[in-house]
Amino acid sequence: MKPFKRKIYDKFLEWKAESKGSTALMVEGARRIGKSTVVEEFGKHEYKSYILIDFAFASAQIKDLFNDMSNLDSFFRLLQFYTKTDLHERESLIIFDEVQKFPLARQAIKVLVKDRRYDYIETGSLISIKENVKDILIPSEERKIQMHPMDYEEFCWAVGETNAFELGRETWNTKKSFGDDVNRELMKKFRLYMIVGGMPQALATFLETNNFSKVDLIKRDILTLYENDFMKFDSTGKTSRIFDYIPAELQKNASRYQVSSVLENTRAGAMLEKLSKLVDSKTVNIKLRCFVNTKKLQV
Repeated sequence: MKPFKRKIYDKFLEWKAESKGSTALMVEGARRIGKSTVVEEFGKHEYKSYILIDFAFASAQIKDLFNDMSNLDSFFRLLQFYTKTDLHERESLIIFDEVQKFPLARQAIKVLVKDRRYDYIETGSLISIKENVKDILIPSEERKIQMHPMDYEEFCWAVGETNAFELGRETWNTKKSFGDDVNRELMKKFRLYMIVGGMPQALATFLETNNFSKVDLIKRDILTLYENDFMKFDSTGKTSRIFDYIPAELQKNASRYQVSSVLENTRAGAMLEKLSKLVDSKTVNIKLRCFVNTKKLQV
């Protein structure tokens, strides 16, 4: 199956045209949203050649190259030798995938970008990116861009329902109704998106099988993956428990998520640091509520 069309691809094109090698692009986002896939597609179609180094599986030989960045000619010769890929000046892209797993490569961006021979894109999951910066110099040459799961328009592109999206947008913009029959059909297509979701793996499974049970299994696997990540910074399991109970808390007729109802004798204030990491991971969205002149505002 062809990779799905993603809006962020156009952002990559803008960066390439504007930067001309003066910055590296750091693509941040939650796991399993399609970062590696769209970046590799960009390398395939917009450059004469590209090298993708996945630091989750990179060999010791390649990792050792980053221990000494004093001779870039030697660095690039060995990198081409190990990856069996030729690099072409100003026409090649080097991708550091899952860069949070090898912070030394992220630090090397400073000298690599200064060299200006090639373009560089890094990808990483936000929790680990922010955690794994001890003892390294974070390069100022990074331009960060946030990536998210597929939105409804991208979903419509993938399932061949572009007309439905455009009609829905026209209805919204003009505040004009096209009748109950059209509305029911548009809502039916939107509910399909709400069921399948915007995770590329889940959508691919739906298109291949048309089986919601199999789609649900994929999404549950992804949730388990997130929970395992939370355990890396909170071995008590409290953060995972808060995450698990989001659906149950949202079903209550209450104005907010009550941490104390999930973790006995625990106030939200005591969990602020862990909650901030949940937000950083892009696995949750926080809705803040405040009171001004006795009128409730939602932010």
